[in-house]
Amino acid sequence: MDFPRALRDRRTHLRLSQLDLALRAGTTQRHLSFIESGRSTPGRNMVVRLAESLELPLRERNELLLAAGYAPVYPESSLDDPVLAPARTAIDHILRAHLPYPALVVDGAGGLIAANSAFDLIAEGAAAELTVPGRNMYRLALHPDGVAPRILNLAEWARHILLRLDHQPELRAELAAYLPELGPSAGQLGFAVPLRLRSSYGELRLMTTVTTFATAVDVTLSELKLEAFLPADPATAEALATAAAAADQAPGNM
Repeated sequence: MDFPRALRDRRTHLRLSQLDLALRAGTTQRHLSFIESGRSTPGRNMVVRLAESLELPLRERNELLLAAGYAPVYPESSLDDPVLAPARTAIDHILRAHLPYPALVVDGAGGLIAANSAFDLIAEGAAAELTVPGRNMYRLALHPDGVAPRILNLAEWARHILLRLDHQPELRAELAAYLPELGPSAGQLGFAVPLRLRSSYGELRLMTTVTTFATAVDVTLSELKLEAFLPADPATAEALATAAAAADQAPGNM
């Protein structure tokens, strides 16, 4: 896709007028109109400013630069790269500190990067091939050999998962095919959709939060998401604490 069309498509997707984007980027509507029509070729700094003003993910900012004929400016490092060692240390610390509650880290596609030991209770009974590092956690959630058979409010939770996958239409279609036809939502009171999950410690009611490295300038780091599960009631908090204590007393951990 050429740059003028790529820029126009992203602007209209966000429902921004040319004037809105021009003001954000510190330029004029006339100049932006010329750029989108191909009558003016923007410099690299202008492309970066436009991408920042659109609040695009770093990967898309690089794609926009390539479309304009410039080299990407945001690196994409391996997680094993020494430059990301501080981030890996921070991730390990956060996962441990969140115990006895489950937490995991996924990449931009939903692939498992790391999880703490409490996440074993979420994945309890799932097929082993769905839980190994690198496997997709959205698939783990909704696959019939994964967590789905234990989710008591599958319709609501499935909607919560599928809404995250607009940028992955193939995966979204695959996961939707595993599900029975989802009827109209009965409506969710409150501000969060709790996960209601059967477990060997009774029913768990969990809320989730998602954390990102908001100031990252590396593509890999910017796409990582840390999802932390929190108890939605005292019974769940007690069950998670009991499960963690039992895991600590297991022979391999003594």
